[in-house]
Amino acid sequence: MTQPTTPNAATEPVAAPSEKLDRRILAIGGVVVLGAIMAMLDITVVNVALDHLIDEFDTTLATMQWVATGYTLALATVIPLSGWAADRFGTKRVYLTAVFLFVVGSALAGIAWSAESLILFRVLQGLGGGMLTPLSMTILVGAAGPARIGRVMAVLGIAMQLGPIGGPVLGGWLVDDVSWRAIFFVNIPVGILTMVLGARILPDDEPRPTEKLDVLGLLLLSPGLAALIYGLAQVPAHAGVGHPAVYLPAGAGAVLVAVFVWHAGRTPNALIDLKLFGNRAFSTATVTMVLVMIAVFGSMLLFPLYFQQVRGQGALQAGLLIVPQGIGMMIIMPIAGRLVDRGHAAKLVRLGILLVIGVVAVLTQLTDSTAYWLIGVALFVLGVALGMVGMPNMSIALKTLRPPDIARGSTSLTIIQQSAAAIGTATLSVILTHEIEDPLAPPAVLAEAYASTFTWALVLLAAALVSALFLPRGEPAGRTG
Repeated sequence: MTQPTTPNAATEPVAAPSEKLDRRILAIGGVVVLGAIMAMLDITVVNVALDHLIDEFDTTLATMQWVATGYTLALATVIPLSGWAADRFGTKRVYLTAVFLFVVGSALAGIAWSAESLILFRVLQGLGGGMLTPLSMTILVGAAGPARIGRVMAVLGIAMQLGPIGGPVLGGWLVDDVSWRAIFFVNIPVGILTMVLGARILPDDEPRPTEKLDVLGLLLLSPGLAALIYGLAQVPAHAGVGHPAVYLPAGAGAVLVAVFVWHAGRTPNALIDLKLFGNRAFSTATVTMVLVMIAVFGSMLLFPLYFQQVRGQGALQAGLLIVPQGIGMMIIMPIAGRLVDRGHAAKLVRLGILLVIGVVAVLTQLTDSTAYWLIGVALFVLGVALGMVGMPNMSIALKTLRPPDIARGSTSLTIIQQSAAAIGTATLSVILTHEIEDPLAPPAVLAEAYASTFTWALVLLAAALVSALFLPRGEPAGRTG
């Protein structure tokens, strides 16, 4: 979820080119990892609380999924802002501001009085959280220098690996034993500590304004996606697309997205550089990524709900049952990195998608008595498969670009990735809401609804596999450019 930003004073190497990370760099790493962990945990911590939040605010999944979707869309919105703002105002200032926004959003979410207020405050959280990971990368690389980028990535990888494993467990424990509000309040002391340490430890840097920000693109794309998704989310409540509550926001959103595409094709520094899609490897990898993200992120929302609504588990048990997925991803990522360096990226992506298809095919047969060990194995394999798809697919998309296009390509990919995740969360929750005609139905009937919803994810993954067949054969990193 990170991308390069235009270099400024914070990104210039200031350390000696030795492999060892000295005490100063480790202290800087500790500060930025604290912030990155907050953002990464918050992506997963809320999913296990959704069932409780639906009851708390007496609402539906179609509404409450916006707690996740709004956060993800906000992440996509600020990704291009992070690099521009770091150049314009200085990396340290922007990083501390992002932590402050995240803490304020967390505090407000913790006192939310309605579903609507909670969604609004989650968006504020996302505006801060979306900047933390890319800015963390900028600060660490700037402090350590390019010669030690591998060790820097390993430090930041702590946050990436803790999110899928620790988020569901922490969220489940807090919801069951403390309060759903605690999943947001827990960020406050961590955020304050991060700001205090950051003010003392992070290196100062001078602003160096560079290219202009595509403000019009921001004003078109993010509201357009939000309106489009909101309109589609109203389909179950109004039994079709013929109701004004469906076609008015969805239509307005589609128009805004279409205008953005027109605008991006004519703007040199557009939010998403459409000229990159003239590169076949980039465009094929992007299509593959979008289809996988929609299917997988939507499915990740379903797992904790299935354990709670169908199997009667508490939030903590649901979180623990999801842990095998994070473990699988953690195990495969270093192996996948080495295989990508040896030129096997396309093979990894195809095999990974095949594994995901196999897992989701098993999930289409879910019942209210499916063995937990079988679900655990399926989730572990899913984690392994996702580790085989994500980073290798990104490397295929970027490695054939010209060096001047890599930073913009990475930013564009990350925006598209987060947007696809938001669409997936909303889409599968809408499908599930439509399938569950009566929330009080017996567990066996509810299980059928979940199994049917996973079938839609299977269709998307089949399309992703077709796209992946057209991925170019990889070469070891560094041979193309």
